[in-house]
Amino acid sequence: MIKLFKVKEKQRELAENANGKPPVKKQSAGELRLHRDISELNLPKTCNIAFPNGKDDLMNFEVTIRPDEGYYTGGTFSFSFQISPIYPHEAPKVKCKTKVYHPNIDLEGNVCLNILREDWKPVLSINTIIYGLVHLFTEPNHEDPLNHDAAAVLRDNPKLFENNVRRAMSGGYVGQTSFARCL
Repeated sequence: MIKLFKVKEKQRELAENANGKPPVKKQSAGELRLHRDISELNLPKTCNIAFPNGKDDLMNFEVTIRPDEGYYTGGTFSFSFQISPIYPHEAPKVKCKTKVYHPNIDLEGNVCLNILREDWKPVLSINTIIYGLVHLFTEPNHEDPLNHDAAAVLRDNPKLFENNVRRAMSGGYVGQTSFARCL
């Protein structure tokens, strides 16, 4: 009896896909919502989005930010986004792929942005996250740091912080840490 059901299921699949193409994979609710978010993106001119695995893998993509104001003007910073199948009920996982001297981004690329943690709500979108990341570059926040050294310098000596950012973005060292050029 079980074999009969499998045969009937296979016949139904073949009938539905008589055009010879493989069966169409059903999209999860997270994929449907992400598709909507991406189609409604309103990116600032300083950002772009890329799908390194092709358009068939919307759940993993990259966003590049090129700030045009603030300490990080002229830099190019790349972020990877990993979206859970239960999105939007779970916030995307966002990592900075560019090593950066920043109070809210640690040297491993972890990002401290409240909407990616405790303030995440399903009504928020990919667009909201991207604008939040842009805001981190225009207004770094020393009060909620991941990189405590950078936060202390920003708080106590903004001019030295600016020099450190420029040195790091130029491919130099800040303390014992080397940075790749991102200008």
